[in-house]
Amino acid sequence: MTSTVPTAVHDEQHAEAHAEPPITMFGPDFPYAYDDYLAHPAGLGSVPATAHGTEVAVIGGGLSGIVAAYELMKMGLKPVVYEADRIGGRLRTVGFEGCAAAGDGEALTAEMGAMRFPPSSTAFQHYIDLVGLETKPFPNPLAPDTPSTVVDLKGESHYATSVEDLPEVYTQVMNAWNACLEEGADFSGMQRALRERDVPRIREIWSRLVEKLDNQTFYGFLCDSPAFKSFRHREIFGQVGFGTGGWDTDFPNSILEILRVVYTGADDDHRGIVGGSQQLPLRLWEREPEKIVHWPYGTSLKSLHGGEPRPAVTRLHRTAGNRITVTDATGDIRTFQAAIFTAQSWMLLSKIACDDSLFPIDHWTAMERTHYMESSKLFVPVDRPFWLDKDEQTGRDVMSMTLTDRMTRGTYLLDNGPDRPAVICLSYTWCDDSLKWLPLDANERMEVMLKSLSEIYPKVDIRKHIIGNPVTVSWENEPYFMGAFKANLPGHYRYQRRLFTHFMQDRLPEDKRGIFLAGDDISWTAGWAEGAVQTALNAVWGVMHQFGGETDSANPGPGDVYDGIAPVELPED
Repeated sequence: MTSTVPTAVHDEQHAEAHAEPPITMFGPDFPYAYDDYLAHPAGLGSVPATAHGTEVAVIGGGLSGIVAAYELMKMGLKPVVYEADRIGGRLRTVGFEGCAAAGDGEALTAEMGAMRFPPSSTAFQHYIDLVGLETKPFPNPLAPDTPSTVVDLKGESHYATSVEDLPEVYTQVMNAWNACLEEGADFSGMQRALRERDVPRIREIWSRLVEKLDNQTFYGFLCDSPAFKSFRHREIFGQVGFGTGGWDTDFPNSILEILRVVYTGADDDHRGIVGGSQQLPLRLWEREPEKIVHWPYGTSLKSLHGGEPRPAVTRLHRTAGNRITVTDATGDIRTFQAAIFTAQSWMLLSKIACDDSLFPIDHWTAMERTHYMESSKLFVPVDRPFWLDKDEQTGRDVMSMTLTDRMTRGTYLLDNGPDRPAVICLSYTWCDDSLKWLPLDANERMEVMLKSLSEIYPKVDIRKHIIGNPVTVSWENEPYFMGAFKANLPGHYRYQRRLFTHFMQDRLPEDKRGIFLAGDDISWTAGWAEGAVQTALNAVWGVMHQFGGETDSANPGPGDVYDGIAPVELPED
């Protein structure tokens, strides 16, 4: 998700903001400074020496699970990571079968899940810096580093290097969106509060909006705005929007989901990870922390596991002493004092046999109401970034980053330098658009996409540049995911609050403690890696607290300050 039209919308605000503190994903629901917590020299806390070496189950080896396991290991606990598929979760980087390596010997790769990250993801950035990864600007629509963008709607194409190159109606849509946010959601007031980390102001604005807007869809929010009285404007916004392409697939979702994105700058200035995002969890898996308790220097998650995580969990149940007992795919049974579950919560309703006693009934209800966004991508490797060739008649790039109402929806051009092999994301789609691809295999999808793109670029023979087989994913068809990420519907705020606050287990009955929820589903900002990191840190604090540990007084954790910044609680009656 990133800005298209509203990237230009906010240009003025960006210029004014250079001297101001940056916008970060500091709330709005739970305004806690996870970045400061991670950066503090006192560390995240400690557990009593009597707990050192105690095993803690970590179920799910995606980003949230690996971050949680890494931090538990540093505290002297022994995380036992279970992973059904591969380390990384939706940070999944793959190569191309039948494709030779790039000119420098590096393999071409495609990002099947997360592929771009906003600078406001500061806790996530902590781990990128920790493992020494590099980032580079991602070629989003109309972004400064994107050579050109083509917007193709209703059979009419517009070539642009900036929003000023598009017809006037796009500026009208841009202005309507800005006015809609300002009038309906106090956009500039919230962004100012986020920059200044003004917790009382953030809570004041957000509490009022949660109560007012929890029952409102994204589309309804637009329709309620005088700025969007024109259906044509709403239609264009839905198809081009401020996202990775059209945001009409998000129209049924809660407007609160959208506000969390735009308030925190999550839709802007994206960067990709050089070499692929999956390197982050893999490097954390192999990393030997410089500061570690109990374990000898040189210990890593990989060494604690003998090289590989435990296989898929097939059963979770409570046993005597309020322990959590885990059965895996090999039949191995282990019992833990504490466990962190980071996989998508629907796994607890389908793939994993669970006791009802694992969670309070209200939490089960919240998991059952989870609404997932479907998503599909298809990539092809090509011989070079031929799209930078110039059309002899127009002098324009022969092909551009493309937003369209045709089947492909969003097409991204990913080069590795002049005359080097490159990658095209032929299509990136969501929800209903994604489901349309589901019956087709990778080659069938490619044929439909090439036909669609040939109608936009009749002079360009994309096929002749393809040098390997396509790779594709439909996250709704992935057996351990069932969707790309959670997106709350109207009325779901109360469910999300139950899941996010689950780490505060002193508030739960004693027989419902010991297993902690974390990961994308639990985050207020599902679909963003920052949320996976933040909920992992919440769960780490919860485990530490359960074992009788504590944080340094100079660096209180999320649970220590919870009462002062707890998410607003809506009445249940």
